[in-house]
Amino acid sequence: MQKHTGQIIISPRITEKGAILSDVGAYVFNVARDANKKEIATAVQTLFKVVPRMVRVVAVPRKQVKTRGRVQKGTTGGGKKAYVYLKKGDTIELV
Repeated sequence: MQKHTGQIIISPRITEKGAILSDVGAYVFNVARDANKKEIATAVQTLFKVVPRMVRVVAVPRKQVKTRGRVQKGTTGGGKKAYVYLKKGDTIELV
């Protein structure tokens, strides 16, 4: 079953590191846990009309966290993020 591009790319990761990388031509996205590099590349191509040069995928681990004021513990969601590298001159507007 083929996934929709909205199911593959969840959201852009707006961070300080991502802003620095966007100057170089690399963009960071939160992606679905079961998405692979080819699916991410085609989703970026259809959404932003830009051909990615390279895609790197990183698994974000779940982390143990404590809540404030209580003794309860929990975990963060974890997930997956993708670094999408573009050719020189290509850009993506994430505003």
